[in-house]
Amino acid sequence: MSSPDPQVRAARNLADPSPEKKSVPGRPRGRGPVVAVTGAATGVGELLTARLAASEEIKQVIAIDERRGEVSDATWHLLDVRDPAIADKLRGADVVVHLALDLDLETDPAARTAYNVRGTQTVLTAAAAAGVHRVVLCTSAMVYGALPDNDLPLAEDAELRATAEATGVGDLLEIERLGRRAPRAHPGLHVTVVRPAVLVGGTDTALTRYFESPRLLVVAGSRPAWQFCHVEDLVTALEYAALEKIDGEFAVGCDGWLEQEEVEELSGVRRMELPSAVALGAAARLHRIGLTPSPAGDLAYTMHPWVVSVSRLHDAGWRPAWTNEEVLAALLEEVEGRHTVAGRRLGRKDATAAGAAGATVALLGTAALVRRARKARRRI
Repeated sequence: MSSPDPQVRAARNLADPSPEKKSVPGRPRGRGPVVAVTGAATGVGELLTARLAASEEIKQVIAIDERRGEVSDATWHLLDVRDPAIADKLRGADVVVHLALDLDLETDPAARTAYNVRGTQTVLTAAAAAGVHRVVLCTSAMVYGALPDNDLPLAEDAELRATAEATGVGDLLEIERLGRRAPRAHPGLHVTVVRPAVLVGGTDTALTRYFESPRLLVVAGSRPAWQFCHVEDLVTALEYAALEKIDGEFAVGCDGWLEQEEVEELSGVRRMELPSAVALGAAARLHRIGLTPSPAGDLAYTMHPWVVSVSRLHDAGWRPAWTNEEVLAALLEEVEGRHTVAGRRLGRKDATAAGAAGATVALLGTAALVRRARKARRRI
């Protein structure tokens, strides 16, 4: 659900001024809904577009992105989702699945928020103007917040207690707020919100990078619990939403969860346990001086449980194809050869040092790094 830099977006649009590509004639289309997908050229959007285009339950797929994707049996429109002209491209659609989000760790936070919030606002307004009756938004189960007193599992209608301290979570909370307001502002428009657990499968987040570390950081006294969601399961859940087999707000992920000890046993990666003040303080300082992309708020999601029930999807007849154990194995295979310490991905040379010294040095040596960075700033 990521989107490229704005300058790259503009360059792509200038390089390919043709705004549309008609679907290739193929099998007869069904009598089901016309579904538009934003962010259709990459990631989850590309997988969903391909699945919907192959479905006999879908009449037509409208694919929207800043560049043309590989799904030929779809009608393509090339534009930025913040462009009000998107309303014209949505005419005739019954459902819009909005997946054009930028959750890249390396994106400037202000630019990321501007893109995500403005894009969602524009899509919701344009959908209402075009006569679309449902918009599906995809956020994350992170909006529930990772807190020590969370139930295991949380009910899907539990209070959203997250703060904006973790990467992108502030954007997701604002997107959910826009989704709740939209039906009041635009009678006749319905909004469905899908909240995946830790997403795995071609993703790069603070939570997937956690498993790239030479040791798994465990904060003393914390109670981690891991619930994963493979992108393939997210795609089938989004298909359920697009076909209106389920509505409202619901979570998606594997059944149950893994305790930290199970994760360590299955991964074969040993833990590194640190006091809370040391871990949180180090994470905050490393981020503040620009050495890591992850703010300290990301660490909470590796400390406290935020496992969510997926009972609403179960009641609708959906079942995950993946277990937590299988997704963890897939994640470990995907990140093999990558090396991350405190959220910062290292090159091969740095990784050798990290492997020898371990993540402990990286965290406990933060004070020296901070002092060095301050001295460097004074010399400038």
